Amino acid sequence: MIPESALLLLFVAASLLAVIANRLRLPYTVALVLGGLLLGSLHLFQTPVLTHDLVFSIFLPGLIFESAYHLSASTLWRDRLAIFGLAVPGVFLSMIVTAYVFLGVYPYLPHLAGVSLSLGVALVFGAAVAATDPISVVSIFRQLGAPARLTFLIESESLLNDGTAIVFFTLFLGIALGKSVSLPALGLEFVSMVGGGAALGLVIGWLSSEVIKRVNDGMVEITITILAAYGSFLLASQLDFSGVIATVVAGLLCGNYAAQRGMSASVRMAVDTFWEYLGFVLNSLIFLLVGLTIHLGDLLKIWALVLAAYLAVTVARAVVVYGTGAILRPTRARIPFNWNFILLWGGIRGALSMVLALSLPMDFPSRDLLVNLVFGVVLLTILVQGLSISPLGRLFGVLAGKNDNENFERNRLRLALAEHDLNELKTLEQQAVRDPKVLQLLRQQFSQERAQIQATLAQEEVDNEWIRQRDYVRLYRRLLLQRKQKILDARQEGLLNATGVEDLLADVDAQLLELESAPAKAFQRASEDAQELPLKE
Repeated sequence: MIPESALLLLFVAASLLAVIANRLRLPYTVALVLGGLLLGSLHLFQTPVLTHDLVFSIFLPGLIFESAYHLSASTLWRDRLAIFGLAVPGVFLSMIVTAYVFLGVYPYLPHLAGVSLSLGVALVFGAAVAATDPISVVSIFRQLGAPARLTFLIESESLLNDGTAIVFFTLFLGIALGKSVSLPALGLEFVSMVGGGAALGLVIGWLSSEVIKRVNDGMVEITITILAAYGSFLLASQLDFSGVIATVVAGLLCGNYAAQRGMSASVRMAVDTFWEYLGFVLNSLIFLLVGLTIHLGDLLKIWALVLAAYLAVTVARAVVVYGTGAILRPTRARIPFNWNFILLWGGIRGALSMVLALSLPMDFPSRDLLVNLVFGVVLLTILVQGLSISPLGRLFGVLAGKNDNENFERNRLRLALAEHDLNELKTLEQQAVRDPKVLQLLRQQFSQERAQIQATLAQEEVDNEWIRQRDYVRLYRRLLLQRKQKILDARQEGLLNATGVEDLLADVDAQLLELESAPAKAFQRASEDAQELPLKE
């Protein structure tokens, strides 16, 4: 465990680094890793390091549950082909390609005398670096207004490939240590671990949701979600199932079923706030610990091998991303071509890869070399890709730059809120159960606020085309979701058979995917069609 004094100093460092990162416009996670490297080299205090027990007992369950809790299950299902393609067969292919590319490059580089790497060791290395950590990338995307679907793809893929990578790491570790495993047996064991984890997460998530539905106490409901997060992970690990998959499923159920049907608005806000803060704390500490655990001197001794390993990981990620994009191109779940490089470059590795490497047995062949290679890959992906993803996103036309219309959006929402309040006052006045003088006072107050906001909006210089595009995308998406709900209601009432419902739902999902993949193109096409065919009442 981390000593109390060190924990306090880590919180101080995280807070200062957050301010510095904001001033310098650096990705927060990059600043944390750099700060950890600096603190570790200065030896100002006894620096804690990442351990398997620390990450798997404290960090991983909370981080996974927080991400899953805020994911939309319906959106996940709608984009299931791309997400599961990248997260399951894509991760397996990435491990294989990483291992063979590294083995092919390795003999031609200067390396430690007498050290040789077998295919089993290379597969373990490929599994250790297979899981991606999108935290810094997703924060950049949200800040710069990336397409919602791209952000969701990166976040949800990472959430699922954590589980895939851990399962394959365990299986490949057995092979590297001499365990005889056939391909069918390997597949059966993978299905058992993932399927068992999913089933366990389903049970715990459902039980937690049912309890939440029957209580109306914010503190109790927050506690139940904590039990669901850490309980599902711990129980699955003890049963030799995938703890990550169990926690993902439990988080999805709590965030989509329990939160929507069992929590009041105030409780839901409290639970959301708690998990957002806990996610921030865990992310801050774990990336600081990443920096503290890496020793640059050890990496510089084998810099050529580290570069070769980084090359192998990048090539493998490129094969998976571009291959998945090519397979999905004829389908409704196609990924825009200019997204492929951003998905490739967004494959940053993080603490999970380091912890998997540290969990290797002490007598594992070339253990120290393998640990340093994994550490080197993690550091390069965070620094190189984390720092360059923003300008490259603009270059490929995926990120539009910092939004200069934020004040306009904020003031427009304030105007809508003032209008709502004035309409509510009219309703209260008609009920004649409130003091008329108080109502008049409030009406004057909100009328003055509305006038001030209208004056501010009239003076602002905004990109009207951008505003229209945003309005079009939001309203079109809202109408499509309402249409989807109408189709589901029709099925419930027996107005359509199953085939008709599935066809109509598939059409709506295809339109939603297209809208979220290329909002600018959808708006432009709609504008051109409107000019050719004038609207009629």
